[in-house]
Amino acid sequence: MSRILEVRGLRAFYGPIQALFDLDFHVGEGGVSALLGANGAGKTTTLRALSGLIRRQGDIRLSGKPIGALSTEAIARLGVAHVPDGRGTFTDLTVEENLRLGAYVRSDRNAVRRDFDRMFDYFPRLAERRRQQAGTLSGGEQQMLAISRALLMRPALLMLDEPSFGLAPMVVAEIFRILAAINRDEGVSMLIVEQNASLALDLADHAVLIETGRAAMSGPSQTLRTDDAVRRAYLGY
Repeated sequence: MSRILEVRGLRAFYGPIQALFDLDFHVGEGGVSALLGANGAGKTTTLRALSGLIRRQGDIRLSGKPIGALSTEAIARLGVAHVPDGRGTFTDLTVEENLRLGAYVRSDRNAVRRDFDRMFDYFPRLAERRRQQAGTLSGGEQQMLAISRALLMRPALLMLDEPSFGLAPMVVAEIFRILAAINRDEGVSMLIVEQNASLALDLADHAVLIETGRAAMSGPSQTLRTDDAVRRAYLGY
C-alpha cells in the first residue's frame, strides 16, 4: 500500500517544553491508522503538530510532498481535514451554515450540493435539523456535524481526535460504522486518535502506541491487538 502520510522524526513543542520525541509512523493510501495511548501521551499533540497548530520539527510528507514548513491553512488546502477534540462546531450558526463553511474554498457548486446530499444520507439526523442552531444539538449530533463539515472539504486525509468522547455507546457505534463506510466506499484515508483502543483497532489497519511522546510500538492493528501488554493495559482482558 502506498502512503498518503509519512512522518519521520516528528518533534513538537509547547513553548520551550518538548512534547513529542522523534515519532515515526504513516497512513496508507485509503487506509486507517490509529494513535493509541493513555491520557497525556501525546496523541492530540501529534494531530496538532501535523496541522501546524504548534511548533514542530521533522519530516512530514503528504503524498510525497513535504508539508512540515507550511501553515495550517496551506495544509488544509492540500486536503488535510482535522476534526479536533471538542468538535469545533460554530454553535451560533445553523447546521447548514456550519456545513457550508466546510465547503467555502470549493467552487464546484453542483458537486457541493451532491456532497450535501451524501452527508445527509450518512447522517439523516442532520438533514432533519439543517435549520437548527448547532449549539442546540446533542453531543452525538455535533460530532456528526463536525465530521460532515470536514468531509465537505473533500479531504485526502481526515484526522479525528477522540470522536467517541462523551458520547453514549449506541451513538459511538453508529459514528464508527459510518466512518468505516466512508473509508470503504469513498477511499478517504484516516488518522484517528481514540481512547477506546478496541474501537480504534476495529476500524484501523495500522496502529501506533504512544507513551510519553514516543512511539512505544507500531504495526498492523491485529498485531497490537494480540500483544499481551497492549491487551492488559488498553483492551482490558
